[in-house]
Amino acid sequence: MTTNEKIEYWISLSDNDLTVASDLFKLKHFLYAGFMCHQSIEKIFKAFFVKSNPEINVPYIHNFEVIAVRGGFYDLLTDEQKDFIVELLPLNIEARYPEYKGKVSKFMTDSKTKEILDKTINLQQWMKKRLL
Repeated sequence: MTTNEKIEYWISLSDNDLTVASDLFKLKHFLYAGFMCHQSIEKIFKAFFVKSNPEINVPYIHNFEVIAVRGGFYDLLTDEQKDFIVELLPLNIEARYPEYKGKVSKFMTDSKTKEILDKTINLQQWMKKRLL
């Protein structure tokens, strides 16, 4: 695969995850909508990692804050975006394990999930503009 094909691959996955997040939100599956928001951002960060480091394989990790640091693009993010990714990070793990689901489900209200979805869309679009 060329570098551009790899970038397009990760963008496509991110777009698909964002569509699923939106669909889950409409169905009021807030916890899983948040999880898919995490997945969308993780994959757009991996696309940016490829652009910044075409000679290095994307790390097999889910912590997109670490991906951004290792990829050398963390400092491109605004303070608001950095705060958002810190807020979004727990949805990857806590949405998966029963001992956390109850706690996170209470946090993921309609309005909070909508806020996370909107911020995800904004960050994903911001990243895509810098990729294409």
